[in-house]
Amino acid sequence: MQHQLFVEIKGHRGRIPPTVGDIANYLLLKPHSTVELIDRAEAAGMVIRTSDPDDGRLVRVMLTEQGDKVLNKLTQAHLARLHDLAAVLDELVASASRKNGAPR
Repeated sequence: MQHQLFVEIKGHRGRIPPTVGDIANYLLLKPHSTVELIDRAEAAGMVIRTSDPDDGRLVRVMLTEQGDKVLNKLTQAHLARLHDLAAVLDELVASASRKNGAPR
Protein backbone atom coordinates (compact mmCIF):
# COMPACT_ATOMS: atom_id res chain seq x y z
CA MET A 1 0.00 0.00 0.00
CA GLN A 2 2.85 2.39 0.68
CA HIS A 3 4.09 1.97 -2.88
CA GLN A 4 0.63 2.88 -4.17
CA LEU A 5 0.53 5.86 -1.81
CA PHE A 6 3.87 7.08 -3.14
CA VAL A 7 2.76 6.53 -6.76
CA GLU A 8 -0.40 8.58 -6.17
CA ILE A 9 1.53 11.43 -4.60
CA LYS A 10 4.24 11.47 -7.27
CA GLY A 11 1.83 11.03 -10.18
CA HIS A 12 -0.88 13.39 -8.95
CA ARG A 13 -2.04 15.69 -11.72
CA GLY A 14 -1.92 19.38 -11.22
CA ARG A 15 0.50 21.88 -9.83
CA ILE A 16 -0.31 21.26 -6.17
CA PRO A 17 0.15 18.07 -4.11
CA PRO A 18 -2.85 15.82 -3.48
CA THR A 19 -5.08 16.14 -0.45
CA VAL A 20 -5.80 13.28 1.91
CA GLY A 21 -9.20 13.00 0.19
CA ASP A 22 -7.57 12.81 -3.26
CA ILE A 23 -5.35 9.98 -2.03
CA ALA A 24 -8.27 8.15 -0.37
CA ASN A 25 -10.24 8.29 -3.63
CA TYR A 26 -7.29 7.04 -5.68
CA LEU A 27 -6.53 4.18 -3.30
CA LEU A 28 -10.22 3.35 -2.78
CA LEU A 29 -9.80 3.69 0.99
CA LYS A 30 -11.84 5.39 3.66
CA PRO A 31 -10.33 8.70 4.79
CA HIS A 32 -9.39 7.39 8.26
CA SER A 33 -7.55 4.41 6.72
CA THR A 34 -5.73 6.80 4.41
CA VAL A 35 -4.73 8.98 7.36
CA GLU A 36 -3.29 5.92 9.13
CA LEU A 37 -1.28 5.01 6.02
CA ILE A 38 0.00 8.59 5.73
CA ASP A 39 0.80 8.62 9.48
CA ARG A 40 3.05 5.58 9.06
CA ALA A 41 4.75 7.02 5.98
CA GLU A 42 5.27 10.35 7.75
CA ALA A 43 6.73 8.63 10.83
CA ALA A 44 9.20 6.88 8.51
CA GLY A 45 10.20 10.20 6.93
CA MET A 46 8.73 9.37 3.53
CA VAL A 47 6.06 12.08 3.30
CA ILE A 48 5.24 15.44 4.82
CA ARG A 49 1.91 17.17 5.27
CA THR A 50 1.30 20.83 4.57
CA SER A 51 -1.72 23.06 4.93
CA ASP A 52 -3.31 24.21 1.72
CA PRO A 53 -2.39 27.89 1.23
CA ASP A 54 -5.88 28.75 -0.06
CA ASP A 55 -8.00 26.57 2.22
CA GLY A 56 -6.60 25.85 5.67
CA ARG A 57 -9.07 22.99 6.15
CA LEU A 58 -7.24 20.93 3.51
CA VAL A 59 -4.07 18.97 4.17
CA ARG A 60 -1.77 18.25 1.24
CA VAL A 61 0.76 15.42 1.18
CA MET A 62 4.17 15.49 -0.49
CA LEU A 63 6.97 12.98 -0.86
CA THR A 64 10.21 13.77 0.88
CA GLU A 65 13.52 13.23 -0.90
CA GLN A 66 13.83 9.94 0.98
CA GLY A 67 10.30 8.92 -0.07
CA ASP A 68 11.11 9.69 -3.69
CA LYS A 69 14.23 7.49 -3.51
CA VAL A 70 12.25 4.64 -1.95
CA LEU A 71 9.57 5.00 -4.64
CA ASN A 72 12.19 4.70 -7.38
CA LYS A 73 13.69 1.57 -5.80
CA LEU A 74 10.28 -0.04 -5.25
CA THR A 75 9.21 0.75 -8.80
CA GLN A 76 12.35 -0.86 -10.23
CA ALA A 77 11.82 -3.95 -8.09
CA HIS A 78 8.14 -4.20 -9.08
CA LEU A 79 8.97 -3.82 -12.77
CA ALA A 80 11.60 -6.56 -12.54
CA ARG A 81 9.07 -8.87 -10.86
CA LEU A 82 6.47 -8.10 -13.53
CA HIS A 83 8.96 -9.01 -16.25
CA ASP A 84 9.65 -12.32 -14.46
CA LEU A 85 5.92 -13.04 -14.22
CA ALA A 86 5.41 -12.15 -17.90
CA ALA A 87 7.99 -14.75 -18.88
CA VAL A 88 6.21 -17.39 -16.79
CA LEU A 89 2.85 -16.47 -18.32
CA ASP A 90 4.30 -16.61 -21.84
CA GLU A 91 5.59 -20.12 -21.14
CA LEU A 92 2.22 -21.22 -19.73
CA VAL A 93 0.41 -19.93 -22.81
CA ALA A 94 2.91 -21.62 -25.12
CA SER A 95 2.57 -24.88 -23.19
CA ALA A 96 -1.22 -24.76 -23.32
CA SER A 97 -1.09 -24.06 -27.06
CA ARG A 98 1.19 -27.04 -27.65
CA LYS A 99 -1.13 -29.31 -25.65
CA ASN A 100 -4.14 -28.15 -27.66
CA GLY A 101 -2.30 -28.51 -30.94
CA ALA A 102 -2.70 -24.86 -31.79
CA PRO A 103 0.13 -23.21 -33.69
CA ARG A 104 1.94 -20.48 -31.84
